[in-house]
Amino acid sequence: MALSMIRKFMHMEAAGGLCLVGAACIALLLANSAGAPFYQDFLTTKLAVTFNGAGIDKPLLLWINDGLMAVFFLLVGLEIKREVLEGELSSRKKALMPGIAALGGMIGPALVYIAFNMAWPDRLTGWAIPAATDIAFALGVMALAGKRVPATLKIFLLALAVMDDLGAIIIIAFFYTSHLSMLSLGLAVIAIMVLFSLNKAGVNRITPYVLVGVFLWVCVLKSGVHATLAGVVLGLAIPLCGSGQASESPLKHVEEALHPWVAFGIMPIFAFANAGVSLAGVTYDIVFSTITLGIGLGLFIGKQVGVMTFTWFASVRGIGALPKGVSWAQFYGMSVITGIGFTMSLFVGTLAFPSGLHDAEIRLGVLGGSLLSALVGLLILKRATPVDKAEELA
Repeated sequence: MALSMIRKFMHMEAAGGLCLVGAACIALLLANSAGAPFYQDFLTTKLAVTFNGAGIDKPLLLWINDGLMAVFFLLVGLEIKREVLEGELSSRKKALMPGIAALGGMIGPALVYIAFNMAWPDRLTGWAIPAATDIAFALGVMALAGKRVPATLKIFLLALAVMDDLGAIIIIAFFYTSHLSMLSLGLAVIAIMVLFSLNKAGVNRITPYVLVGVFLWVCVLKSGVHATLAGVVLGLAIPLCGSGQASESPLKHVEEALHPWVAFGIMPIFAFANAGVSLAGVTYDIVFSTITLGIGLGLFIGKQVGVMTFTWFASVRGIGALPKGVSWAQFYGMSVITGIGFTMSLFVGTLAFPSGLHDAEIRLGVLGGSLLSALVGLLILKRATPVDKAEELA
């Protein structure tokens, strides 16, 4: 049952990754065509939800980044909880190697970015941009290698990406919060207590969780902590096991219901809204900006070096081992693919530089580093497993 869920998840994420690429390409074409004004006007369209003069009034781009991405992070919270309780992270032995690899994959890119931007303190806030892996895009690229890739390596990448997402959540919570509103934060704490009280009371119906979750999202949005973290908390509060007469898992039910919407709706919409960089104003200084290079090389060089170094050290010290049936060459190909930051990197970029001052550098760095990681990683994976060997693995 667990294995079939993992396979279903990977197939959906792989297809979603292809949709991401398509949405990003459309955004790039629009931003560099006669449709550019329409594209920009669409993203800056104001959308307000008010009641008695109080409410939320934001451009459509921020509704996507703060609202739709909260649903994405809800799914991330559900996945993390399921993996920790019964999946690939359910024991210390299972979680250790993906966790070590993920840690290296966050530290390596951050160090590369810092090395490029050390002389510009105002640019150091972007250190976490290349630290994230886009699971949908990464699994989509790995799927292109077909049966050449052992299933154990795909599962390892999935576990690594889940740990990577957990790291990104921690980074957002501690490093990308603005001035705090204690009233809104206090209301958010009350909402969190209600959510976990519902869990403790064995409430299986999803509606109460959703209603409290929406209230929590508004409170977190107004508090100064990034609103997407409300999605994570809601995901962690939803029970894995049904109580009483309920045999179906509420968590798995919500996760399966959300997956298609996130993979084929929310993620492509986010990519469409954030990947459209106009090349008309791109100059030599932007292409070779320390931000562009720090992000691009952080993803392509920092990720693979971090993952490989930490994993090799853990293997040599006897802390863990490579997934069964996986060679170092195949593992190296996977480590290069972890450099596909895309959605998560673009998202962190909006938090690191909210003024939009360095949008072109961020998008060029993310797109360039992700594309290079995808092409090189795929080539390595295809060369690492000969066709005859791949047929044996099938």
